Amino acid sequence: MAKKPPGKTLTGAAERALAEAEARRRQRDEQEKLNPRAEERGGPKGPEPTRYGDWERGGILSDF
Repeated sequence: MAKKPPGKTLTGAAERALAEAEARRRQRDEQEKLNPRAEERGGPKGPEPTRYGDWERGGILSDF
């Protein structure tokens, strides 16, 4: 059964939701063990440029 927060009383729906979330996490972890994600090759070094606002490549800077 899923862990409940200390000092909290949970409804039946909340307990079922926690149990479902735990089951999904276990399933995801099992799938990750069977099929590990491939590492990116030839990508930009450092933080993802499109996530942090600007893209800079070869002296050209553009804002999406």
